[in-house]
Amino acid sequence: MSAVSLSEHNLSHKHVNVAFLTAGGLAPCLSASMAQLVQYWIKALENKQITGLSFRCYLGGYKGLLIGESVMLPEAEWAGIDALNHVGGSPIGNSRVKLTNATDCIQRGYVKDGSTPLEVASQQLLADEVHVLHTIGGDDTNTQAAMLSDYLYKQHGGKVLVIGMPKTIDNDVFPILQTFGAQTAAEQGALFFANVVNECTANPRMLILHEVMGRDSGYLTAQTAKEYRTLLAKQNLGNSSLPYHNKKARDIHAIWVPELDFELKEEAARLTKVLDTVGCVNVFFGEGTGVKSILADMEARGEVVPRDAFGHVKLDKINPGKYFSENLAKLIGAEKTIVQKSGYFARSAAANDFDRELIGLCAKEGVAAAIAGNCGCMGQDEDKEGHPIRAIEFERIKGGKPFDISQAWFQEMLKEIGQC
Repeated sequence: MSAVSLSEHNLSHKHVNVAFLTAGGLAPCLSASMAQLVQYWIKALENKQITGLSFRCYLGGYKGLLIGESVMLPEAEWAGIDALNHVGGSPIGNSRVKLTNATDCIQRGYVKDGSTPLEVASQQLLADEVHVLHTIGGDDTNTQAAMLSDYLYKQHGGKVLVIGMPKTIDNDVFPILQTFGAQTAAEQGALFFANVVNECTANPRMLILHEVMGRDSGYLTAQTAKEYRTLLAKQNLGNSSLPYHNKKARDIHAIWVPELDFELKEEAARLTKVLDTVGCVNVFFGEGTGVKSILADMEARGEVVPRDAFGHVKLDKINPGKYFSENLAKLIGAEKTIVQKSGYFARSAAANDFDRELIGLCAKEGVAAAIAGNCGCMGQDEDKEGHPIRAIEFERIKGGKPFDISQAWFQEMLKEIGQC
C-alpha cells in the first residue's frame, strides 16, 4: 500500500490509540524514536489536533504483537518520556520475527499451527483498538511493516495506519538518505578503537583487526574510520623519537568493505612493508567483507550455512575475523593478532545530537502523516529533489543499499593511508 492519504481514516479531531514496537538488532535510536514520537503526539493533543490519546507498547517486537503481550504507557509517565532520548537500547525489547515466515512463527510458538501470522497480528491490533502502529526498525522490520500495512488495507480496510521509523547502523535502506543510529554508531566505534589501538604497543609486530558491523554495506566501517581519524588528528602525537608515540602507529593502515574489491595477497604485500617500518598494522573491516569467499569454501566442503528467519547468513557463525586473522597474520609475519569487534558497543549507545535531531524531524512529520491518514516509512527521500522528510511508500522500502565507495572523502582517506 502506498503512502497516499486514506481520507476515511483521517484522525484529525479524533481520539487516537497509538502503539509502538521495536524490532531487529539494536541501534542508537530506538529509545529516542519512541520518546520523540510520544512527545509529538502529546503536542498534537495539546494543540487540539486530536481529542484524546493513549499509548500501547508491544513487548519484544513482532513477537509481542503476535502473542498479545503489551503494556500501556500511563499518562502520569508522559511528562518524563524525554529521559528516553538519552539512553540506549529499547525500553520495550526487540526480537527478530518475520511475519511472512509462518513456519518459523509456528515453530517458535508465536502462532498456532495453521494460522497466518499477518492475520494474527491484524486481529491483535484490531482487538486492542489501535489506530496507529509505529514500527521502529531496519529494512527487515519495515518490509514486514509494509506487508502488514498492505494486509490491513486489503483485508481490513486499512483500519490501522502503519508509520515506520528507519533504524539501522548499516545505513543501507533504499531510498532513505540517512537511517537513524548510523552516525552515532560510527562515532562510538571510533571511541572504541581509540582505546583498542593502544594494544599495538603490547607486542612486537602486532596485527589489530577491528571488525565493524555491516552485513552487506561498508558505510559503517568507512564512517567509523573517518570518525576515528578525526579523533587521531586531535591527539598530541608530535615528532617523538619514541617508536609508538606517533600517528603512523595509531593510524589505520587498511579499510576493507564489502563493496571494495581487493586481493588479500596484494594487500598483505603492502601491509608487510607497513609492519616492517611502523611495527604494527591496524585494519578496519566490515563484518560482511569476504563472506562470499568464505561461504563458497564452506559449501565446497559440504557444510551447512547457518541462516536466520529472514534468510540472512549468521555472521557470528561464519566468523570473518577468524578467517582474516589466520590468513593475513601468516602472510605479513605478525607475531600476535587480535580481533576486536565494536558492534555491540556501538549499537547499544544512546543517540547523539545528530541522530536525535534527525529522529525529531521524522517523528514530527510522522505524527502529522498519521493524523492525515497516511502510511509509510519516515525518512529523507533521496529519490525526491531536496531529499524531503516524508512518509515514503512502503513498497519502495528495501534493504541492501551499497555504500558508495566513489565518494571523494572515502577515496581521499584511502589515499592518505596508502591503500590506493
